[in-house]
Amino acid sequence: MYAIVEIAGQQFKVEKGRFIYTHRLAGEANAELVFDKVLLVDNGTVQIGAPTVAGASVKATILEHLKGEKVLVFKKKRRKSYQKMNGHRQALTKIMIDEIVA
Repeated sequence: MYAIVEIAGQQFKVEKGRFIYTHRLAGEANAELVFDKVLLVDNGTVQIGAPTVAGASVKATILEHLKGEKVLVFKKKRRKSYQKMNGHRQALTKIMIDEIVA
């Protein structure tokens, strides 16, 4: 059984017992979350929402807040003595899917 759910403006395919990494969500570690924007549910038969599946939700638990891999941004203009190096680490939240209610 799996579902397509919208979390923080992105769509994820989720299954019970799996981990996913999303953009930083509000809440402390071990907090319970319920996502109501379920776009598709497959439990033997596929239910497609218009735009969401009525009565469907996904329950999840926040495991930890962390940062992603470092991405380096390098800008250069040749023959102008201009170089600029910048780094970025995205703030992420690791959540575990507890239950899919269809």
